Amino acid sequence: MKIVRYYKIPIMKLTTKGRFAVTAMLDLALNESDRPVTLAEISKRQSISLSYLEQLFGRMRRVGLVSSVRGPGGGYRTAIDCKTLTVKDIITSVDEQIDATKCGGNENCHEGGRCITHNLWASLNHKILDYLESLTLAQLIDEQKNKSGEQSIYFAPKKINADKSELGAI
Repeated sequence: MKIVRYYKIPIMKLTTKGRFAVTAMLDLALNESDRPVTLAEISKRQSISLSYLEQLFGRMRRVGLVSSVRGPGGGYRTAIDCKTLTVKDIITSVDEQIDATKCGGNENCHEGGRCITHNLWASLNHKILDYLESLTLAQLIDEQKNKSGEQSIYFAPKKINADKSELGAI
């Protein structure tokens, strides 16, 4: 009999700002068609406060990720082709910092000097940013439309397959 174990992997978390920005942009892209999408609609569908969305969209509009349409029937539209707009673009547009180092890259995390694992965490930062740069809004849209799960762009926790007799060693 095979037993599959999942081990919890510590995950560096994004703040609400970054997660909500990606969620809101994906909702916008999925729901815009012949008319702009209102923040009230996104707020209702995604359970994100309207005032928080206003702050996020203000930032994303200033950097050119979205455009606003004023007046009756107004709202927001994506301003960049979803095939070229990356998750990294969205996260960094709202001033989200992705940093696994304790020192924020200043190399002063151990008694004012560089800690012995600084290169490890700095390298992780680069890998995360490279991954986020490789994901486009179009890919997220396709993922939502397909909902296949088989070719998901997300990754699952590492599995360990072991026979019951081998579990004593784990």
